[in-house]
Amino acid sequence: MKTTQYIAVKEVSKIYNVEISFLSTLKEMGLIECILVSQTECIHTEAIHDVEKMIRMHQDLSVNPEGIDIIFNLLEKVDQMDRELKRLHNRIQFHENPK
Repeated sequence: MKTTQYIAVKEVSKIYNVEISFLSTLKEMGLIECILVSQTECIHTEAIHDVEKMIRMHQDLSVNPEGIDIIFNLLEKVDQMDRELKRLHNRIQFHENPK
């Protein structure tokens, strides 16, 4: 059985040296999802990879939350197009190489 793990927003703020207000803005924009666990606002550990990307964009590249939103939407579209391209490539291969 898989256990669900969360990390407190305050802990993320300390670990990554980012303001809680920045994480709150990401939450308000719908870029991250937070849940209350024992009266503490937390982020699911599976989402930490994306949160790290957002923090790096903000700290290293000075990208504001609105820019992060745009970048993540574009990356999702690229991923969708990549999956569709692979699917179409597989269909072509199937029809070109009948057994």
